[in-house]
Amino acid sequence: MISRRVFGEIARHFGTPVYIYNKEIILEKIRALMQAFTCPSRVILFAMKANANFELLKILKSCGFGIDAVSPVEIALARKLGFVRVVFTGNNVSNEEFDFALQDGAQITIDSLSGLDRFGQKFPSWEICLRLNLNIGAGHHQHCITGGPESKFGIPLAHVDEAKRIAGRHNLKIVGLHQHIGSQILDPEIILLAMEELLKVALQFPDLGLIDFGGGFGVPYRPKEKPLDIMDLGRRMSQRFNRFCEDEYRKRLCFVIEPGRFLVAESGYLLVRVIDVKRNPDGRVFVGVDSGFCHLDRPARYGAYHRIANISNPDGPRQVVDVVGNLCESGDKFAVQRRIRQAREGDLLLIHTAGAYGFSMSSNYNCRLRPAEIMVAGPEVTKIREGEHLTHFLGYQA
Repeated sequence: MISRRVFGEIARHFGTPVYIYNKEIILEKIRALMQAFTCPSRVILFAMKANANFELLKILKSCGFGIDAVSPVEIALARKLGFVRVVFTGNNVSNEEFDFALQDGAQITIDSLSGLDRFGQKFPSWEICLRLNLNIGAGHHQHCITGGPESKFGIPLAHVDEAKRIAGRHNLKIVGLHQHIGSQILDPEIILLAMEELLKVALQFPDLGLIDFGGGFGVPYRPKEKPLDIMDLGRRMSQRFNRFCEDEYRKRLCFVIEPGRFLVAESGYLLVRVIDVKRNPDGRVFVGVDSGFCHLDRPARYGAYHRIANISNPDGPRQVVDVVGNLCESGDKFAVQRRIRQAREGDLLLIHTAGAYGFSMSSNYNCRLRPAEIMVAGPEVTKIREGEHLTHFLGYQA
């Protein structure tokens, strides 16, 4: 646990806003996943879209993880850092992106009939994986559900036979199946149900070498939210997969998962400073801070909850406030009618669980600069990415 004193020192030395990561929490999550999933042939891919900081990625590489990439730049970054196993699972992928991934040597996962046909025309006789949509979706927000009839992702179950015909026409060998039903899932039963459906379909494909069950493993954001029991889930998934390989498919396959948020979300914080406290005539209090949804988009985009603690006034009276950002947008709010310790101008507020989809979804909206990223590893505090400076914009040339 990082102490309030250390957070204060980081603010004094590096300024605010600033992203902060606790390395030990990342290592704890890595150990938990590796202990939970015990299939003889097992691969864990990190979904890089959750956080692409070089130093975080180096930790995962050192522990033997691969990368789940969704863009050519993610592929290139993974290779630059020395990752050996890289899987490209794009959506609405252009021929140029397919070409880039193939030249790199990444494993290709295709999620549409059109993409499959285009790929086969240009790259016949290749080994590929298919992403399927088996009509099961889950997640914390509609925008994060990636399975089911309203999802743009994956080849529907009704189109599996057509996918096999297209692959046969181009002599493509289907060596893997993949699904991902959504993000921030805390109910293990929906994950296990989706697993069963994918295993049923797998029996229709005789040449498989792997089955990728996706990720979406959630973490608790709200104080009373029950965490996903990853050890129990890993045990149940591993046992079921082992039985499937031995008794049904009769061939040892590689078990693949691709968590992102689970590994890094709880390690991260966004530390901000209170700039302004405004009380409207109706009594509503706005606590304005020196950051906005350009640095943590989830509350504005999804209505997501992030715990907020006043580390400058931890014993102050509780007060119901809106914690709002500095962007020219009415929706720029980190919390609405939240009870926190009384916030005063100059106080430091700590926004928790910001290690996933914090910096990776950040922007320069309103021409705001992205903050620095800091890693805390025991007593060591290290800047792992420079904050942007005014020259980021002033150096632009048309």
